[in-house]
Amino acid sequence: MKISSFNPLIMSPKADELIALFEELGFERRHTKTNDDGITDVRLKSEGGFHVDVSSLDKLPQDVMSIRMNVDDFDEAYKFLTDRGFKNTQGDKISESPSGKGTAMVSPTGFIIALSHHKKITNNFRR
Repeated sequence: MKISSFNPLIMSPKADELIALFEELGFERRHTKTNDDGITDVRLKSEGGFHVDVSSLDKLPQDVMSIRMNVDDFDEAYKFLTDRGFKNTQGDKISESPSGKGTAMVSPTGFIIALSHHKKITNNFRR
């Protein structure tokens, strides 16, 4: 299984405040995406190359820390985690978009891995 990124992800009902805090710490927004469920994900990066992601989840009573793990083969990673007792927080649902798919997986002891796969767009134009 190839992991292409691995960093903290904070799911928060007060994402704007949290993003502002990280910007004050020197992080810059690198990417913002809103999915079909109305959840906005913001990827931030520091000058030193550290990443943190923040997701807006209004339904949460408080911030929830997790680990974002982006992989090249989603199905392989999903099986790897489920074979070790992880459960999909959405039941059998996997969220999909034109650019990727993902879901949150909770371990038997309670920590969360936000598993994702970003589809690579290839350019088939030849000159």
